[in-house]
Amino acid sequence: MSSASQLNDKQLEAMKYTQGPLLVLAGAGSGKTSVITRKIAYLVQQCRIPAHRITAMTFTNKAAREMKERVGKLLNREEAKGLSVSTFHTFGLNLLRLELKHLPLKNNFSILDADDCKRILMDLMHQDNLSGAESKELIAKAMKRISDWKNDLIVPEQAHSVCETEEDVKFAHLYQLYERNLRAYNAVDFDDLIVMPTRLLQDNAEVRDKWQNRVRYLLVDEYQDTNTAQYILVKLLVGVMGQFTAVGDDDQSIYAWRGAKPENMGLLKEDFPNLNVIKLEQNYRSTSRILKAANHVIDNNPHIFEKKLWSDKGHGEVIRVITCRNDDDEAERVAKDIMTHKLMNGKSWKDYAVLYRGNFQARVLETQLRQMQIPYKLSGGTSFFARSEIKDIMSYLRLIINPEDDSAFLRIINTPKRSIGPVTLEKLGLFAQENHLSLLAAAGDQRLTMVVSKKISSHLFEFSDFMGRYTRELLEDDQPVPLIRQMMVENGYIDYTREQAATPAQEKTKLDNIETLYTSIQNLINRAENVDEQNIESVIRKMVLLDLLEQQQEEEDTDKVNLLTLHAAKGLEFPYVYIMGLEEELLPHKNSIAAETIEEERRLMYVGITRARQGLTLTLAEQRKAGGQMRQMTASRFLDELPQDELDWLGRKKKSQVKVDPKEQAKVYLENLRAMLKHKN
Repeated sequence: MSSASQLNDKQLEAMKYTQGPLLVLAGAGSGKTSVITRKIAYLVQQCRIPAHRITAMTFTNKAAREMKERVGKLLNREEAKGLSVSTFHTFGLNLLRLELKHLPLKNNFSILDADDCKRILMDLMHQDNLSGAESKELIAKAMKRISDWKNDLIVPEQAHSVCETEEDVKFAHLYQLYERNLRAYNAVDFDDLIVMPTRLLQDNAEVRDKWQNRVRYLLVDEYQDTNTAQYILVKLLVGVMGQFTAVGDDDQSIYAWRGAKPENMGLLKEDFPNLNVIKLEQNYRSTSRILKAANHVIDNNPHIFEKKLWSDKGHGEVIRVITCRNDDDEAERVAKDIMTHKLMNGKSWKDYAVLYRGNFQARVLETQLRQMQIPYKLSGGTSFFARSEIKDIMSYLRLIINPEDDSAFLRIINTPKRSIGPVTLEKLGLFAQENHLSLLAAAGDQRLTMVVSKKISSHLFEFSDFMGRYTRELLEDDQPVPLIRQMMVENGYIDYTREQAATPAQEKTKLDNIETLYTSIQNLINRAENVDEQNIESVIRKMVLLDLLEQQQEEEDTDKVNLLTLHAAKGLEFPYVYIMGLEEELLPHKNSIAAETIEEERRLMYVGITRARQGLTLTLAEQRKAGGQMRQMTASRFLDELPQDELDWLGRKKKSQVKVDPKEQAKVYLENLRAMLKHKN
């Protein structure tokens, strides 16, 4: 990427423009992170804005961390003091913590993850005798609907007025109960971290003035991924002055299902009539041929802003399209092609990425790669925090920092087994409700003996005492990790993990994961920027937030072929990219064909193409297995939208193709193979 002295003209213009609202249209690979980080340094050093009055927001921990590191190289410690570079959700969490007195939350509020929220909805449906409490699909649908309402800033009371179906009416009713429950648990869900701060700034002029004063300059990355609440949050923070830079690319907006609205980029023009737009069209990643293909495809979408990517990286290799007989043949050809290409060109495995529309497409490919002993890593597998042993220990810790976290209580009261069954829990729940207590407080209440047997109440008292003792000790100790370790041994959890493991290998994995968690907690304490952030409460809260944002799990840099969905590939780049399954109903996906949202799929295709630096290969199958049946497939419309003169359709000979001498090819292959074996030994 361009170094400090060599920003190109457009990047330089974007860095220096500080007179008012600015939208930087940053095409794929155009060096937007450079612009943001250099602009922060420029604001501090040239415009004399103190770092603590500058806020930068992005969407993933990884992006925030990278941005922080790069700014750290441009500013000295004193200059960077108090600079806020974080994800939207971390920013929201900090605002909530600082403005607690204006909110319906108490000091030690919990952040619930998707599983907790689903469990609450399931319980509410049971209590209300609503049909479908057992249906995972329906619960997921309810969650999505409630999340959409929240992000559109529709409160439960308003939800009823926007319902169009019977099912919506049911969900609106659930939404009311759900919100009431969250407040009773002193908890927030992931959406609340954006929605609550936005509502507070909307409704409270005093708080709004305070934050508008505090944020003298705002920078927002990946602007095309903002939803309604995030857009309004940005608007409320910058006020009428509009001292901000939004960086984004409407062609890379691929999260409509998460509520992202690329049209927010157009809204900026309406809300800030003096908006300046600067386009970054020089791409530092790919060859001209790859960019020509990307431009051709995306030209078929309507645009608020027009732009054309270009590069000085040369014309580059021809784009290959491989038609395969079926999905097995496709997987085999991709695996063999990677193997051959690596041997012929002496590349590393990590130089290759295979992208696909749906996770199921990876299964056939994994089998082939394993057979050929090609190492690979699958992104978007189980996130570290989704593992049961991690969720269990995190629930113990959540209950320590928020004794009202009933969701955490329910997860661990019987983990390990304490002979407390569903009937007891129901009685405990009723007792807690009648006496306005949390489940943990109810478990330690002496009046419980009137409701459950002496033997059972003694189990509950014991648990309550145990949690009480460790809560006191952990909140006072400035080295909590040894105590947490001791707590998990004393409560029998470590033995329980050993007993539950099906194989010695599984036992080792689980115990290693637990050790990793302890190390992560210790690292967060060591990394804390001030004493306030070293206490166990803020550390656990950070862990929960990490968990929620860790869908993009950080992987150690190993030499393996990358397998990932097109969605997961956003923001990444690889020398050689394969996109599989270029067929109608797969890419574009059949749901989007039915819903006429092809534009979103085309943006996915664009994101896929622009991940490639040097080589791009597209594959499709004539037949594909679906539900045990072989189906005839049609080639994707996106293949017709590519510049045909830049494609090499394998299986269709072109007159101009250069003949390769098979003997020469075999010689190179053998030489590379010998070099590789020598290197191994």
